[in-house]
Amino acid sequence: MIWHWAGLAAFSLTLLPAGLALLTGRIPNRLHARLAPTRPRGWALLALWAAAPLNTVPRLADAPPAITLAATATAGAAAVAGCALAAAATLRATKDTP
Repeated sequence: MIWHWAGLAAFSLTLLPAGLALLTGRIPNRLHARLAPTRPRGWALLALWAAAPLNTVPRLADAPPAITLAATATAGAAAVAGCALAAAATLRATKDTP
């Protein structure tokens, strides 16, 4: 049980602020060129972050197995969407550079 809390805290302290910063464009000027496009990368990080609470909260709440399974499947879909968004942003960035 302690690992669920530790994982949720770690993901919330790293991915959530970074994703929100990228989504709103509040990043240092020196990183804009390196992280462009920032909004899709922010959405990707937030989708990856969403997998952590979707996996953790039902287990911590001792939810029935059906709810835990549904939340885990949803977390998997969110993680796949986050990876797809990150890959699409990377491809877009490489096409934009001369």
